[in-house]
Amino acid sequence: MSSRGSYLGTNLWRLWPALPGLWWLLGLGLLLGPQAALCAPFYLPRLAPVNFCEADRETPTCKSSVALFVNRLDSVESVLPYEHNTFDFCQDSGKKSPSENLGQVLFGGQITSSPYKFSFNKTETCIKVCVKSYDTANEDQKKKLDFLKKGIQLNYQHHWIIDNMPVIWCRDIEGREKYCTPGFPIGCFVTKSGIARDACVINLEFNKSNTFYLFNHVDITITYHRENETNWSIARLVSARLDPKSYKHSDENHLTCHGPPMEIPGEYTDKLNVTYTYSVKFEENKNNKSGSRWNYVLESMPETNIQWFSIINSFVIILFLSGMVAMITLKTVHKDITRYNQMRFPEDAQKEFGWKLVHGDVFRPPRSRMLLSAFLGQGIQVLIMTFITLLLVCLGFLSPANRGALMTCAVVLWVLLGTSAGYVSAKMYKTFRGVQWKTNFLLTALLCPCVIFVNLFIMNLILWVEGSSAAISFGALIGIFAMWLGISVPLTFLGAYIGSMGKFKHPVHINQVPRQIPQQTFFRKPLFGMIIGGVLPFGCTFIQLFFILNSIWSHQMYIMFGFLFLVFIILLITCSEATVLLCYFHLCAEDYHWWWRAFFTSSFMAVYLFMYTVYYFITKLQIADVASTILYFGSSMIMVLIFFLFTGTVGFFSCFFFITKIYSVVKVD
Repeated sequence: MSSRGSYLGTNLWRLWPALPGLWWLLGLGLLLGPQAALCAPFYLPRLAPVNFCEADRETPTCKSSVALFVNRLDSVESVLPYEHNTFDFCQDSGKKSPSENLGQVLFGGQITSSPYKFSFNKTETCIKVCVKSYDTANEDQKKKLDFLKKGIQLNYQHHWIIDNMPVIWCRDIEGREKYCTPGFPIGCFVTKSGIARDACVINLEFNKSNTFYLFNHVDITITYHRENETNWSIARLVSARLDPKSYKHSDENHLTCHGPPMEIPGEYTDKLNVTYTYSVKFEENKNNKSGSRWNYVLESMPETNIQWFSIINSFVIILFLSGMVAMITLKTVHKDITRYNQMRFPEDAQKEFGWKLVHGDVFRPPRSRMLLSAFLGQGIQVLIMTFITLLLVCLGFLSPANRGALMTCAVVLWVLLGTSAGYVSAKMYKTFRGVQWKTNFLLTALLCPCVIFVNLFIMNLILWVEGSSAAISFGALIGIFAMWLGISVPLTFLGAYIGSMGKFKHPVHINQVPRQIPQQTFFRKPLFGMIIGGVLPFGCTFIQLFFILNSIWSHQMYIMFGFLFLVFIILLITCSEATVLLCYFHLCAEDYHWWWRAFFTSSFMAVYLFMYTVYYFITKLQIADVASTILYFGSSMIMVLIFFLFTGTVGFFSCFFFITKIYSVVKVD
């Protein structure tokens, strides 16, 4: 065997260590337990804790007033969120809104103050907040009441915040278990046929047909922990829970918070007064410290244990399959190279077979080389952005308590990584023997961003028409456009200019006359390979996709970023190995058109992702209106495009470096 063949025999296995590394990560996760995979026990840049104390002990560093903030309302039956003041609820006279970051602006999360004010460690019962009156003869009041009833019918949910913690609602379900959610409904509705919908099942008094029941009272329980044993006056809040109630307060001057529920008949034509009240109590928790105060949110998350065991099971299956794929590929390639390099006579060379036959055509430039280069540049940009964002989350630099930080980080990274997109795109275009590098730069900088911007503009236009709080203001749109045009595009040009100065060198020469490709069987045609190649990557991610879609559309909190990061790493390795394996099989069949096939093999996972979003829409959501449907699929297409770009890029470069390696160590006369 030649020295080059021996070199491959001893060094090709350097591709292998990724899998033992994943086994090590998985073992570490099992040793540390579920909390390690949640990445939730600590946040490096902690938000400054707030000290609370009783009113008679208040100091500049210890406050007695506990403020409640309200976020936008949303529903699983409509993807149109609305601000709190869109509904006719009690409003704060001195309305204040915390400053918003870029992520909150993009997602439409607008937090505002509320008239609910508490004094620390002071129990209060049946306190009046405000009274709302409706007269159906008044057109404006009638519209407000109709909009409130529509919100109840669509099961819109409140989202309240105390001391930067979500206020959760827990209710008993079958089997003496509790189901908790970080929100509670406006009310519930009993249909004309007498069917109790949504939260109406929790109270037998909600039984009148064609009637809306409004939750106009809340029982709030706030727990705290005394942090300093030497100074028992200082405390920090560790959890907040509530229980919504419905009471018809007949006399607003003598409130008892008992009696029949607050009913709003479906065909109401009279005057109506609604009194909003609350009760609050404080409880000391000596076990749960403020450093782990988000644990109550983890405990309230449904199906957390199911997710843990399901993901571990998926890890084991995917790692086993990945190991088998890598082992078969490496051993077979090693045997081929050994056999090729042992040919000593010309008559042996004439008996060449397999992938060595196409050495003069394997690096022949593909069709639509500029488009492929643009996809690869954008894919590298998205891949690096995703990796850094997930890594920062797992290290604790992006706390879920800092709302919008994740989206802000992702957008800023995407803008700053324009250099990498331009560099990779230009260098690959030069490798493909392209000469119009400036046109290639424009395509890289404009193609995918313009597709996303047009999509966002159409969805934002629908949100404007519907009056949703998720609509991005015109000024914010101009600001985002300026960031892209003023920062990302110049950086892309800089990367393209540097990348156009060089190219990847091929280990073999390209023949002037293309080799004829033999007739391929159905199982060796591109479509079949792409269908098979996308199954394995999708199989290792669909469980996480379910919980991610739940967090987006079913409004459940998602903080399992440790799991997500591990799944992301496994996804990259799976895409690489599946693409390399199928690419090797096609080269053995003397089919050297691998450039686009390598990209589409792993990126075909995006097709499965789109099919899964359709399945989720049909089986999990209750969306019926056209606007919400367009918004759902518009957002899903952005997600599909992102997966298409970075999975295709991973598969392409894995195959590219694999082919470059094997042809660099085989003797070619």
